[in-house]
Amino acid sequence: MAGIITRASSPPPPAPATSARAATAEPAWIRWLLITIGVGFLVFFLLLPLVAIFHEAFKRGVALYFATFQDQYALHAIRMTLTVAAISVPLNLLFGLAAAWAITKFTFRGKSLLVTVLDLPFAVSPVIAGLMFVLIFSTTHGWLADPLRNADIQIIFALPGIALATVFITLPFIARELIPVMQAQGRDEEYAALTLGAGGWRTFLTVTLPNVKWGLFYGVVLCNARAMGEFGAVAVVSGNIKGRTSTMPLYIETLYFEYQSAAAFALASVLSLLAVATLALKNFIEWRAARARFKA
Repeated sequence: MAGIITRASSPPPPAPATSARAATAEPAWIRWLLITIGVGFLVFFLLLPLVAIFHEAFKRGVALYFATFQDQYALHAIRMTLTVAAISVPLNLLFGLAAAWAITKFTFRGKSLLVTVLDLPFAVSPVIAGLMFVLIFSTTHGWLADPLRNADIQIIFALPGIALATVFITLPFIARELIPVMQAQGRDEEYAALTLGAGGWRTFLTVTLPNVKWGLFYGVVLCNARAMGEFGAVAVVSGNIKGRTSTMPLYIETLYFEYQSAAAFALASVLSLLAVATLALKNFIEWRAARARFKA
């Protein structure tokens, strides 16, 4: 024969199935060790400090605990904190909705730059952010010192400066919660509404906003918690003047360094309760969002 004809070798028969253990089926002692480490870490670093705050707050009696909230400086610090949160959260709500809508629903030059700038408060130290506002708005040596003095406007060491610093620090929270939600939903429903004759505002109010309501609520909760607990930037721009520019975190530090530990921990317990309430609201929003997705 002119050539040698070779027969293609057939594939080897499959190996008999063996009872290989699953990749996640670790021995029981490893599972319990990992669970113990995780639970112990949470108890030691999260639950134990929370218990210690309430223990110190009530250690000298319930009467002294409630007497803390009769102090005019403490009441002013609470009002200042709530006022700053009431200013910064709505402003970030408007900016977060606008930024997320623009980034996810439109194509334009500079979109990547906008996304990068949006994360700037995460990259900059709060103290540096406070110094930045002092450099700009100080009436003594700031860039806008002369116009502010001529107009008799006080920003640094006053409520406007505290609000500006808090808005800057909490800027990304709502937008960063909305962007992934809007990206996952796409643009098809908006295009359909526009095709049917709806205008831009009507499309936003009747299509976009209802679809992102749970992500929006979640971002508002996180933004509010961060606004009430901000310390670094507020400490720089406020001057921590008792009865004028002290917020709750700043006044807690003042009380602690004045050796009024019971009063300091009493105010700290209020912030802790706000944190627990924020966590409960966060879990409720996640549950409702998951339920809404399941029904859809």
